Amino acid sequence: RAQAVNEKYLQKAAKLLEDCGLRKTHPRLALLCVLFQTDCALTSEQIYEQLDCSTDKATVYRTLLVFLRHNIVHQAYIRDRRRHFELADYCKPDQCHPHFTCRSCGRTICLRQAVVPAVQNIPDGFLVLHRQIRLEGLCDECSGNSPQ
Repeated sequence: RAQAVNEKYLQKAAKLLEDCGLRKTHPRLALLCVLFQTDCALTSEQIYEQLDCSTDKATVYRTLLVFLRHNIVHQAYIRDRRRHFELADYCKPDQCHPHFTCRSCGRTICLRQAVVPAVQNIPDGFLVLHRQIRLEGLCDECSGNSPQ
């Protein structure tokens, strides 16, 4: 457990909470710093394991729910009945960036630069509120195509 809190991320977290009108508590700041330092979506358990403070698991989960309501984080996907969270800064209200899950190692990577084509021919009467795309296959390391 324990990931050092980077001062740059701490300042960024404090500003984000301030901009959202939320109090700057130690658990909120620490949780945001964990999310700023990762490049993939994490479960509340994974976030908890990286915190360097005495925050309990229930506080982590409640904090994530507050962040969801304020569009600071979003639920990226559910795998094995476990929610995965990430910062919502690369997503639009109606669409999240795609995610790629490796079937071999289980790692999930955010594909923030991927271009998602528009979905067409949706039946009359259907109203799409949010698009979320998750791709599965083998990552570059597991497929043996890792750039050297």
